[in-house]
Amino acid sequence: MDAHQPEFDVALVDAADSGVVGRRREIEIVVGALAAARHILLEGPPGTGKSTLLRAIADHAGVDLVFVEGNAELTPARLVGHFDPAQVLAQGYSPDVYVDGPLLSALRDGGLLYVEEINRVPEETLNLLVTVMSEREISVPRLGRIPAHENFRLVAAMNPFDAVGTARIAGAIYDRVNRLAVGYQDEADELQIVDHAAGDSPLAQRAVRCVRLSRSHPDVRVGSSVRGAIDLVLLAQQLAALRGVDVADTTTGIDAATTALSGRIRLHESSGRTAEEVVIELWEAAAPREDGERSDTEGKA
Repeated sequence: MDAHQPEFDVALVDAADSGVVGRRREIEIVVGALAAARHILLEGPPGTGKSTLLRAIADHAGVDLVFVEGNAELTPARLVGHFDPAQVLAQGYSPDVYVDGPLLSALRDGGLLYVEEINRVPEETLNLLVTVMSEREISVPRLGRIPAHENFRLVAAMNPFDAVGTARIAGAIYDRVNRLAVGYQDEADELQIVDHAAGDSPLAQRAVRCVRLSRSHPDVRVGSSVRGAIDLVLLAQQLAALRGVDVADTTTGIDAATTALSGRIRLHESSGRTAEEVVIELWEAAAPREDGERSDTEGKA
């Protein structure tokens, strides 16, 4: 199946930007890289909208986004594909019995191959990707040479803060991609995201401030994304309804905050505190003063 020629232009930027909050610069850069037929690496913490941004671009460009989850089990065979064993017995090694993996699907059809958490991918699989990026083709035993469609691009993503199960990306990968650092949106954008997902809640602003404070707290190595604020507000709304109290009830807010955030933050090993203790401190620090301003301790947490 031939892919149509996508228009990586300002109209695509406008269309993608209309559905993604606070990411126009990043959309422009990604669209520009794709228009230049370049591969790109998005590097940033989870919950910053990397996948959302790419899906919006792919949807509006009319190209397939072929998703690959990066992990230690992603072997070259799982990425490329395989011959169907039962069909091989009946028909031999015919191209008709080859089951394309995500890489071949993107190569043949001109899709965007999106490799999430590329720093979790085994080295031998990364070497395969290096070859494909360099040569724009792949040779598969008994299948032959598969050239890349002109629309084929590799888009990878990684979380720079997550060191568990990850490896340093080889210079050969960095040399073949353009790297875009994707940070957190500003407070107004994150508040808009929470309002859209959880409704116009009186807790939304406090929840957003709480997760933003978590990213600079001295005991916290990795703070929460805006997803934590969304879950906090949604959980508080349901708890308040179950308990027959106002959503601003103190105990309800603490229960929602500790449940939504304690698993999302990562403390320094030297902290000596529990995640719940830190979250309660953050929640209290994020409380507005009576005049509507931030509390004096908010910036000190």
